[in-house]
Amino acid sequence: MRALANIVKHMLFWSYDRGAWQYDLAVVAILIFVLATPRGWFQDQPSAGLPSSGAQVVLVSEDGGRRTYRVDARVIAPPMRPELANDLHKALQRTVPELSGKGFKILSIKPVLDDQGTVNSYEVQIQP
Repeated sequence: MRALANIVKHMLFWSYDRGAWQYDLAVVAILIFVLATPRGWFQDQPSAGLPSSGAQVVLVSEDGGRRTYRVDARVIAPPMRPELANDLHKALQRTVPELSGKGFKILSIKPVLDDQGTVNSYEVQIQP
């Protein structure tokens, strides 16, 4: 019984030398666990996926040469990165047919918050 407890202690504290058969056995056991565990055992799936393709980008207003779009925040993950303007530019070009392949300038980006203060979308004002 003491030998079994000693083996468990060494495995728990990962004290076997690299290349020992016990080390290799522990690595194989970890790999089997990671690769063979059903995804349903863990409830860590995202709560919401990307919105439907029509709801990602919506034209809010157009005044003269300026247009304001609302871009769903889930299109850009994680939400507040330094490259936000670049990601929004790419999202608009990808989803708005009249902007695809054309140059435009982003004038302003305003986050739209829900009641809890989470960013739901961005209002992006552009000038083609």
